[in-house]
Amino acid sequence: MAAADQTQTLWQEYRKSKDQDLRDRLILTYAPLVKFVAGRVGASLPAHVDEQDLVSYGLLGLIGAIERFDPSREIKFETFAMARIRGAIIDELRSLDWVPRSVRTRARQIERAIAALEKELMRAPTDEEIAKKLGVTQEELDDSLLEISRSSVGALDELWSPTGGGDSIALIDTIEDESGPDPELSLEQTEVKEALAEAISDLPEREKLVVTLYYYEELTLREIGEVLGVTESRVSQLHTKAILRLKAHLSGVTRETAET
Repeated sequence: MAAADQTQTLWQEYRKSKDQDLRDRLILTYAPLVKFVAGRVGASLPAHVDEQDLVSYGLLGLIGAIERFDPSREIKFETFAMARIRGAIIDELRSLDWVPRSVRTRARQIERAIAALEKELMRAPTDEEIAKKLGVTQEELDDSLLEISRSSVGALDELWSPTGGGDSIALIDTIEDESGPDPELSLEQTEVKEALAEAISDLPEREKLVVTLYYYEELTLREIGEVLGVTESRVSQLHTKAILRLKAHLSGVTRETAET
């Protein structure tokens, strides 16, 4: 029997019996997913964060996904599980609260400056305009972006709540899932997905390329640097700036939605 058929049979038996031994076999079958997601999240975290810790956090997400998954739905388990694995990892990282308060504050300041400038200029602001709005030099802005990138909990892997409360989705899921619409997505989440796609298309070209290569093509930051002919640190800055632009754009969209 082919591996895919064996897995399908395993799912059918587990759904009928909820047997723990069958669940454990499913966990072993999909364990490589956890390592993959942990590696992706860990790539944007400081070196002192142990990937094995991320794997252990992600396993809880995998277990939850197996227990909740309905094979009759027209969605691949891998797609369903990866969002929950990422969510479990990020939830645990957030509970540890290891990102310095100063870094979080700086990220919010840059995000708000971008949002204000976009509203005023009706376009994506330049680095010079962002730095001027913040009252800093472009070099200081670049240093801040690099510091944020080193402490960030994974950019588009971060969870997003469409109206600031209730169920959250991972931003990356809105550009990663090619299996069609998820029936569980609310109208608000669908609007966020559409708004994010629009915001990505409006990014400056180099930032858009970084987002595309990282999230669609799954290149590492180092590999993207080789493509663009710049250092990995510069790619980190471009990536962080792109994410702050996207979050600023979505903040504006959700505020407008809440007011209507």
